[in-house]
Amino acid sequence: MGQVPPDSPSEPTLERLLEHPAIWRGRSTARTATLGTGCRRLDEALPGGGWPAAGLTEILTARSGLGELRLLIPLLATLGCESPARWAAWISPPFEPYAPALIAAGVPLERQLVVRTADPAWAIEQALDSGGCAIVLAWFVAVATAHTRKAAPLGALRRLQLATQRSHVPAFLFRPLDAAAQSSPAELRLVFEPSLEGGRLQLLKSRGGERRPLEILWREWSAPNRSEPQPGESTRDIHGKT
Repeated sequence: MGQVPPDSPSEPTLERLLEHPAIWRGRSTARTATLGTGCRRLDEALPGGGWPAAGLTEILTARSGLGELRLLIPLLATLGCESPARWAAWISPPFEPYAPALIAAGVPLERQLVVRTADPAWAIEQALDSGGCAIVLAWFVAVATAHTRKAAPLGALRRLQLATQRSHVPAFLFRPLDAAAQSSPAELRLVFEPSLEGGRLQLLKSRGGERRPLEILWREWSAPNRSEPQPGESTRDIHGKT
């Protein structure tokens, strides 16, 4: 009676099993689908070489509007050019997105959907499951004051992580810096701190990737379909703040 060779498909090796995206081995890297960030050095620092293509990513900042949204502009521009057309859903953004800056960065306005709601977790899950969205950006703190703000329920975050995997659509959740002390099922968590011409990134949780702080400059970013900004646009960021 012959023996099954060790590399037979019917006998998966431990190494092949550990490559499954549902298995997380701390700092080791599983083979998961990723989306390019538009910045080569950031791609090299992130596990898999980019943003998770199907997973929940948390970006933590001291407050909203520090330039953190620039991290995703190349991705918004790239996904906005895909066919068939799908939405980029903005769930409860703290500021009105600034249209001229988005246009200058190559982001198609006709594919941006802004949703204002008192229940952002529900809206995120609906957007992910709709089949009509290519990406979801969401802010939890936009619907709470400094006196009433509560931690995002862990159960809600788990549902969102499962929804991103079920729909194969990435979701980016912007949260306050103090959320770093809370547990989260997000696949990727990072802290963004602004600088004069860029920012400083620190991975808090990832399936591999660079653990040392990464200093980035906005001029390193590629900008597909970028047009020249109109006079006066340089003083406004994507959030519409001056």
